[in-house]
Amino acid sequence: MSTSSQRHPDAVLRAAEARLREVMLALPDATEEFPWGHRTAKVKGKMFAILVLDGEGLRVTAKLPRTHEAALMLPFAAPTGYGLGKSGWVTATFPGGQAVPVELLALWIHESFQAVAPKAVLARLEAGGSPGVKKSTRKRAAAGKQVTGKRAAARKAGAGAPGAKKARAARRTTAKR
Repeated sequence: MSTSSQRHPDAVLRAAEARLREVMLALPDATEEFPWGHRTAKVKGKMFAILVLDGEGLRVTAKLPRTHEAALMLPFAAPTGYGLGKSGWVTATFPGGQAVPVELLALWIHESFQAVAPKAVLARLEAGGSPGVKKSTRKRAAAGKQVTGKRAAARKAGAGAPGAKKARAARRTTAKR
């Protein structure tokens, strides 16, 4: 929860903030920081969403290059201050006791993430998986088929387990060829 001028935000707003935080942090390479005392989500150091929950209510800020004009037609949305609104940033404000359209805001967070994330991160998001694991390997594993080869050995060993370093080195060598 953000720290600026906190009184007691209502349960609806706390639940909305918690759900939107889950959405932000579920994206690949997303990290959470607290510049200005506000919950901020970043990908590879680039901000893509801000959540502020304080005594005034809940504010959600996202970059909406595709839908910002439609978003600004909503009664709770306004261009973000500090000149960011000119670049497509929109802030939604919800005072205590007001319903929060969490699913719509989750879509905004995804659009914002896609607007600022590097292409390699977006490719992983589109592939639907984690870094370093081929889509075909995930499909075989999900189907219950045996996954063989160097990637399977690395996955079995775990990132910090003995032998994982050797497996990563083997992958790098294979990738260079």
